[in-house]
Amino acid sequence: VQLQASGGGLVQAGGSLRLSCAASGRTFSSLAMAWFRQAPGKEREFVSAISWSGGSTGYADSVKGRFTISRDNAKNTVYLQMNSLKPEDTAVYYCAADRTPWRLTRSSYDYEYWGQGTLVTVSS
Repeated sequence: VQLQASGGGLVQAGGSLRLSCAASGRTFSSLAMAWFRQAPGKEREFVSAISWSGGSTGYADSVKGRFTISRDNAKNTVYLQMNSLKPEDTAVYYCAADRTPWRLTRSSYDYEYWGQGTLVTVSS
């Protein structure tokens, strides 16, 4: 599976961005998908996950109510809508795929495939 993340950029605090992650190489609908992020000097952390159908989602407490994950299986793409962005959201955001389609795991070790990352910078 190849994952290509896009949509990062520079935004002011309070602004919005939408990240996209396009998948190829395997039936997209057989994968659970997630977003992780890694800020400078920090470990990679879970942001959000979505099951194969989109029927189940999960969020880190730090983004709940501000970020929304969704997917379009017809377009082989998962999205992360980020609203009310804060400077502490600044990080490289990675999309990841899990071959267990119903699982919403927060452990990075459970994801077999990773995209290259897209940088999100939130200025104060």
